[in-house]
Amino acid sequence: MRRTTRLRQLINAPEILVMPGAHDALSVRIIEQAGFQAVTCGGYAATASLLGQPDTSQLGMTEMAEMYARLCDATALPLFADGDTGYGNVTNAARTVRAYERAGVAGLFIEDQVFPKRCGHMSGKAVVPLEEMLGKLKAALDARVDADLVIMARTDALAVNGIDDAIERAQACAEAGADFLFVEAPVNVEQMRRICREVPGPKLANNIEGGASPVLSAAELQAIGYAVVVFPVAATYAIARTVRELMAAIRRDGHAGGFRDRMVDFETFNNLVGLGPLRAREGKAQDFARELLVKRGK
Repeated sequence: MRRTTRLRQLINAPEILVMPGAHDALSVRIIEQAGFQAVTCGGYAATASLLGQPDTSQLGMTEMAEMYARLCDATALPLFADGDTGYGNVTNAARTVRAYERAGVAGLFIEDQVFPKRCGHMSGKAVVPLEEMLGKLKAALDARVDADLVIMARTDALAVNGIDDAIERAQACAEAGADFLFVEAPVNVEQMRRICREVPGPKLANNIEGGASPVLSAAELQAIGYAVVVFPVAATYAIARTVRELMAAIRRDGHAGGFRDRMVDFETFNNLVGLGPLRAREGKAQDFARELLVKRGK
């Protein structure tokens, strides 16, 4: 089954889909081995891992597409990607879809922030007119080669224009053909209920630890009416704290011995990244080469 088809099935299934956010290719492998069915990676984690910078549109579309290609190579899971604002007008939005699709993603979203955008839970956001957003969404939908490629419409209008405008924008995006919808940064459960009640189709919830929205369990979000919940920054935050504490220990003690119980060992890490199967493939290729040379009398 194509990963696009699998993601579509998971979104439309009765049970809420839990998608952890990957910080990098290594965490993609960890997410898969933990038993999750899909994975996401947004611009927040990507900018942190690639640049060590905040999520303020510093990465270009081609940089993101190249990163997604590496992440997709690291896992068999469907990967849901961050299409940002489409990186420009309708032409840029269409090119973004084509580049991401070539990279192997199973889905992506396009949002209505003004470029350069910022993290959806940061202050000072601005949104483009609804007409502009609908044009980019239409271009994105038309650009996909695989009809099962999932395209989500995201609106950040709630923090800018209020809940009524955000719901109206999401409703219009649903009418335009978006596969599912994301109203970013509701500030309370009542707003979340209203979004799920008034916006048609599957909806996504965004669990940002320390962000503007209540962080609820998957079961609670499913009861409200959400089809998908993502945890886009949890891994990044955990990695940042762990590495900071590790460096403090090394600076203090001159070694990492006191941190060993919080680290994997050499063999465990090799198993995690697939060294054994890699060596087996290498050996199989070498065996083939030797057998072929024997047959040729060499």
